[in-house]
Amino acid sequence: MPTQLVESNPSIMMGKPVIAGTRITVELILEKLAAGESPEQIIAAHSRLTREAVSAALDFAAKALRADVIYPTPDQAA
Repeated sequence: MPTQLVESNPSIMMGKPVIAGTRITVELILEKLAAGESPEQIIAAHSRLTREAVSAALDFAAKALRADVIYPTPDQAA
């Protein structure tokens, strides 16, 4: 896999962040982890993924959420 593991290209998955060289989105990886799948299960289901790529997706998401944006929870929505 390339050095830059997460990339965004408007011509791939409508510009959503993906694992470089694949069409596997960071969003998909996060959804699978949130649903209780282990990184090993995700890697087994997507042969082009590596443990390093799953970690890169998590790192990307953590950095993206560091922006000063407030995300209201459902009970706080007006």
